[in-house]
Amino acid sequence: MTVRLRPHHLLCMLTFSGHGYTPAFTANMRAIMDRLGKGEGIVIVAGPDDICAPLLSEPAPHCHDEDVTARDQVAAQEAGALLAVTVRPGTRLALTPAQIRELREGFAEGRIRTGCAGCQWEDLCTGVAAGSYAGAQL
Repeated sequence: MTVRLRPHHLLCMLTFSGHGYTPAFTANMRAIMDRLGKGEGIVIVAGPDDICAPLLSEPAPHCHDEDVTARDQVAAQEAGALLAVTVRPGTRLALTPAQIRELREGFAEGRIRTGCAGCQWEDLCTGVAAGSYAGAQL
């Protein structure tokens, strides 16, 4: 199988340490991080992805909001530039441990963080990165 990810979730996966919107979201995110940690591939999608799935049954999931779509656009540009690939719907990635380290360095240094602006998890993720990703699941 392949994990379907929207572009800004390429950033979220770097710092996920067990916190989430709901228990169902957190359990789903843990399962996805486990799959990615075992080397499962990624396909980039536009809009809600496998991580968003537990939130889509809510009355007004933020997954469709304009600011989330804007985060995707910026994250696609920045992560793509860092990895030297075009990140857009349909792009397939098989991230190596070296590429994850490269993404984490870029994240910690702020080179791929523009898409995080305004996200409610920004401070938490900043703390995880500042702590050398201790506790991050991936």
